[in-house]
Amino acid sequence: MTPIIEPTMPPLPPVGHGTAVELVLPSDPEEARRLLDRLEADLRAREVADRDVFSIVMALEEALINAMKHGNQFDPTKKVHVSYRLDAAGFEVQIRDEGPGFNPEDVPDPTDFDMVERPCGRGLLMMRYYMNEVRYNETGNAVFMQRRFSPA
Repeated sequence: MTPIIEPTMPPLPPVGHGTAVELVLPSDPEEARRLLDRLEADLRAREVADRDVFSIVMALEEALINAMKHGNQFDPTKKVHVSYRLDAAGFEVQIRDEGPGFNPEDVPDPTDFDMVERPCGRGLLMMRYYMNEVRYNETGNAVFMQRRFSPA
């Protein structure tokens, strides 16, 4: 499978001008890892605070894996569409899979007594914790997340 994200991709423009990136990834966790590594390097090169870098990478990893696993069922014919914007104020991203979608209200609360010992089901909670805003489209196959950078 040919990677969508090329390792020779040119560097992103300076923060002051803002950066918008659109990518289409196969439903392959290795491609998600490549995107996360590249984004983390870009954030660190821009001297974004460690807590913001960690928060963005954690939330984005959860959203990407959810799209690949739950949305696309790791179907190699289905793609994950990612668009993100990075500027001096913060980071925002939209991730859309090609699955049927879901209702986030139907996902059990992982902090409920009966759910606490389950080994999975905390991804949506983590995304809400690490980002300032998390919204889903009506179908439930796309998520929008935003993180405003912490004051220096």
